[in-house]
Amino acid sequence: MANAFASIRDYSGGSSDEEQDSTKKLRIDEEVNLHLKDANATASLKNTIRVWSSPPVESKESFKTIMPVDDKKELLHNPKYEVLYKPELGPENPFRTCQQKAVKNNLAGFVEPSHISNFEFEVQRRTFHSYGYAVDPSTDGISEPNKVVGDIAKFEEMKGVTVFEKTRPRHGDSRQRHTNNDPSDIGGYLGPWGKFVDEKIVMKPSEEEKKDLDEILAKRSKNSKRVEDKPIEEKSIMHLREPVDYQGRSFMHVPTEVGVNLRADEPPDRCFIPKRNIHVWTGHNKQLNAIRWFPKSAHLLLSCSMDHKIKIWEVYGERRCVRTYIGHNQGVRDICFNNSGAKFLSCAYDRYCKLWDTETGACLSRFSSGKIPYCIKFHPEECKQDFFVAGTSDKKIVCWDIRSGEIVQEYDRHLGAVNTITFVDLNRRFVSTSDDKSLRVWEWDIPVDFKYIADPSMHSMPAVTLSPNGKWLGCQSMDNQIVMFNALNRFKFSRKKVFKGHMVAGFACGLDFSPEMSYVISGDADGKLYVWDWKTTKLYEKFKAHDDVCISCLWHPHETSKIATAGWDGLIKFWD
Repeated sequence: MANAFASIRDYSGGSSDEEQDSTKKLRIDEEVNLHLKDANATASLKNTIRVWSSPPVESKESFKTIMPVDDKKELLHNPKYEVLYKPELGPENPFRTCQQKAVKNNLAGFVEPSHISNFEFEVQRRTFHSYGYAVDPSTDGISEPNKVVGDIAKFEEMKGVTVFEKTRPRHGDSRQRHTNNDPSDIGGYLGPWGKFVDEKIVMKPSEEEKKDLDEILAKRSKNSKRVEDKPIEEKSIMHLREPVDYQGRSFMHVPTEVGVNLRADEPPDRCFIPKRNIHVWTGHNKQLNAIRWFPKSAHLLLSCSMDHKIKIWEVYGERRCVRTYIGHNQGVRDICFNNSGAKFLSCAYDRYCKLWDTETGACLSRFSSGKIPYCIKFHPEECKQDFFVAGTSDKKIVCWDIRSGEIVQEYDRHLGAVNTITFVDLNRRFVSTSDDKSLRVWEWDIPVDFKYIADPSMHSMPAVTLSPNGKWLGCQSMDNQIVMFNALNRFKFSRKKVFKGHMVAGFACGLDFSPEMSYVISGDADGKLYVWDWKTTKLYEKFKAHDDVCISCLWHPHETSKIATAGWDGLIKFWD
């Protein structure tokens, strides 16, 4: 330190460079030989002169003996055991219960991870479900093996066995077999295939069991036996006072003084949406299933209902009920006129198809295949008016010959009940739809479909109508939309002609076209009638037509704005 002060003094004195060099060399020599000097001399020098580079500051350990621990799970220092487990500082809440004072890391308490093998856990779980007891999971099972939870009496009775351990033998566990392991005994060798000693090959019921079984079998045979519904005697009721007018004309005569030419072949130039209800036909007691116009003239309306009756109504004049046809035991499903309108067919849930004379009301023939017919159609060709087809519940389309009363052809390719039959392509082919969500096209008298249309996105189509120009096939799909198929060009599905907005899922609501192909109409499950524009598929109009399901709607072929609707409320309404 003295050398340092001497060097400072020499520097302030302004000595020459040579003196400075010699002084520096002398100081280095002294520092090299410093370890040879007396230690007391150096210590005394330190005690006399001290240089403090910083002010006096208290250390952290001198006053910070307690470090707070926050609620985090991570400690940023290493505390001692005494510090870590000291009681919490501050006042204690006197209102806290012992459970609230306990240390928790979970809602249920303090959870500590522990290891248990899957095998042991499964053994104890199955033992508890089988015997009602298990080892207490709070113990290790070794220090306290008799500490169990559950049925302690059962534990003592079973002596603490588990499902994994062998239990007492039960009756039938060790059954004795007939043994003969001598291979030289060709006839009596049993090997491992010997039967049990107490095995009974033929089991015979006791007398009481036999009596009970006979009663059960008798009930089953009685319930399974289908009672054949015998056809009732057909009759018809004429509701008019006079069957003919003063000129000797019956109700079948086409009226001429109604303001419309009912014999015209051309449709009206332009149609309009109906605005009001002009007439209501009442007479059916239950829901209606179908209505049909009289062929060509449409001056009569034929209806069938679930009240087992078929009625024919006047469309013009007084709009009276002309005749009622009674001949079915159950509800009538479908009806169809022949080309002239002199006869019509009806099919009902009593499994009968019947041919009626429209004017006299006489039943001309009965046909039955033993299955329920869902739809029925005459062949439209004049030369084949003696044939008709019916779609039945056994997935078949049956063709009958009216003259012989026999089945002449069966079309059996569908996988579900047949719902509709529609003739297309100049009556050379017909299209059928079914519950199997498919559409099949058939050549007449060829029982193999030449066109099969099915797609995973398709739904069942229980109502089908051919357009007046014969080019389009309108199908009521069960996904609440009307889809169109081109009836001339390979039955191609038209994606642009899809009519939506109504609710028909689960109901076979009919649809129809206006005569000049400007509108499409359809019934609805809520009893509404919907009207769409044909070109744009835009919904033009909807109005409440019936209190229940509007099951059928027909546009008059010669009128511009007259529509007939039928509903499940038993009413037929005429709109204009």
